[in-house]
Amino acid sequence: MTKRALITGITGQDGSYLAEHLLEQGYQVWGLIRGQANPRKSRVSRLLGDVTFVDGDLMDQASLVSAVDAAQPHEVYNLGAISFVPMSWQQSELVTEVNGMGVLRMLEAIRVVSGLSGSRTPTVDNQIRFYQASSSEMFGKVAETPQRETTTFHPRSPYGVAKAYGHFITRNYRESFGMYGVSGMLFNHESPRRGAEFVTRKITLAVAQIKLGLQDKLRLGNLDAVRDWGYAGDYVRAMHLMLQQPTAGDYVVGTGKMHSVRDAVRIAFECVGLDWRDHVVIDPALVRPAEVETLCADNTRARTELGWEPEVDFTRLMQMMVESDLRQAEREREFGDLLVSAGW
Repeated sequence: MTKRALITGITGQDGSYLAEHLLEQGYQVWGLIRGQANPRKSRVSRLLGDVTFVDGDLMDQASLVSAVDAAQPHEVYNLGAISFVPMSWQQSELVTEVNGMGVLRMLEAIRVVSGLSGSRTPTVDNQIRFYQASSSEMFGKVAETPQRETTTFHPRSPYGVAKAYGHFITRNYRESFGMYGVSGMLFNHESPRRGAEFVTRKITLAVAQIKLGLQDKLRLGNLDAVRDWGYAGDYVRAMHLMLQQPTAGDYVVGTGKMHSVRDAVRIAFECVGLDWRDHVVIDPALVRPAEVETLCADNTRARTELGWEPEVDFTRLMQMMVESDLRQAEREREFGDLLVSAGW
């Protein structure tokens, strides 16, 4: 039997890598997109012939019921979210609606389509397995280091608070309705597909521009913030593995190694033979209102129960991103030169 998967947020970094991974595993992949979205101009444009797209919005309950009913998935991966943490202070209500209530709406859609109630235990035939993209930002002002599945949450942003709600409502539906629902508490994961607003990609894009003489300075906030950074392509494998287990459970996913923003800057500039201290400017306006200083994963459970291991280390990750952005910047410069020579 060919498995079917529905992915929300399929046009994002994680969604695109997950779609590719599931297709390699022989899945039929469905992607939820909002009505005005154009997958031809997204990260999944290369998968247009392989993925079935269905309209839906995490803020519209009826559309989610229709999408789940149309796809009839065996697995749902809820990756759709507003993922840029600083934005959550400017648009806290919107972030809460999408990242928190959106999880509830998707769980309700699955419950409705599956016909589940508190007195009914799902059978293998009608069980839709659900993955919720939780976040290390839920740990926030950390109670212990490294952070594990049992570490107390203390989120330090509206984003982290909304993710904590999504995490707990997934657990509640698992306990209340017998739904197979898991949450992956994923630590920071990056790639060449990362949005330009995120600090790692902001760094690598600037490094490429500076190397080519297209800009001179890179403005950053707190260089001492420490994160556990991994490669997004590795982390989607963990998502899939979580839904293959006989019993639903929540997992911390990260490398277990810490690096500062300063480390990321140094490595990125070293990739192109430059000294970061000649180009980086500290801008207090870019410091968060409530900073999360240190995040580091204890991935013991993921390693022992899922058999998961990260394959790309931090140095290689930053190199991949710099190399990709340098190629992109060179193409853009060549195109600009062609326009100039053509008299545009």
